Amino acid sequence: MHPPTDPAIAPTVAVVVPAHRASDELRRCLAGLQHCAPEPDELVVVVDGADPATVALARGFAGEVVTLDVAGGPARARNAGVAATDTDLVFFVDSDVVVPPTAIAQLRARFAAEPGVDALIGSYDADPPAPGLVSQYKNLLNHHTHQTARTEAATFWGACGAVRRTAFDGVGGFDETYTRPCVEDIELGYRLRDAGYRIRVDKDLQVTHLKQWTPRSMIRADVLDRAVPWSELLLTGRGFHDDLNISRSQRAKTVLATTGLACALLGLRWRPPRRVALGSVAALVVADLPLLRFFARARGVGFAAGAAPWHWLSYVYSAGAFATVLARLRLGARFRR
Repeated sequence: MHPPTDPAIAPTVAVVVPAHRASDELRRCLAGLQHCAPEPDELVVVVDGADPATVALARGFAGEVVTLDVAGGPARARNAGVAATDTDLVFFVDSDVVVPPTAIAQLRARFAAEPGVDALIGSYDADPPAPGLVSQYKNLLNHHTHQTARTEAATFWGACGAVRRTAFDGVGGFDETYTRPCVEDIELGYRLRDAGYRIRVDKDLQVTHLKQWTPRSMIRADVLDRAVPWSELLLTGRGFHDDLNISRSQRAKTVLATTGLACALLGLRWRPPRRVALGSVAALVVADLPLLRFFARARGVGFAAGAAPWHWLSYVYSAGAFATVLARLRLGARFRR
């Protein structure tokens, strides 16, 4: 399963960046990769949709630019990028991410020292530059989630994730039926684990996420690009892992949040549900205390108090997405019978 690796020989690394449009984020991403010491052995930018401005920007930084005339999503773009490389490792970096100068050295050292590890994912750092409560909340939440995760991961992460070429080819790469950014990296991780490959979380490999979030873009992405397709994966045979956003504790907090909201609505007319609602909120505060303490340390108590309702709301709409997918699958199965 694992290729023989001489720990004294550092593996070669190709970086693959899928890009859809020219932006300051893409420029900063590629500039950051150029400042890595050592630099990657290969840097490939895949322009999904062959936008001329994006092609021109990419050619100012990358050794190779692959153009796809019709946009087909990051899964297909990443596969095309891998096909254009010839290295031991492939490091996927999103176009709105800036890696630290030590990223390539960290990857080479980790994979050389641990030949039994087939894939590795990093973490967002605790200094997202995008202003505003929602942007800071969302980016810091992702940082905290990976920093407190188990070292042995059950999924992959395309924003900052590296994989041995043998493992990537062994499972057939990304599933190109995902034609927009969603859970294509999670699905790849499930297939890697099912095939016996090991995925590690390297909490020291931290990258800066440049994305600016709004309430609308956050909820839309959380529901349509994460909760719905992830629920479909879970309910069609992938099963539940006690890891990251679907850990047992996260599921328990989802139950508390939805119960609290339902009882709060009922409490508008009847008094008894109000006590249940208040109890659910108190239980959520206790359950999420490590996260809220992290928010308070990072940005102050006021920020933690402002971020908490957004976080609890995410439990509710994620539960709603899961219930919708479950009902749709059950109804579909009944009609087929």
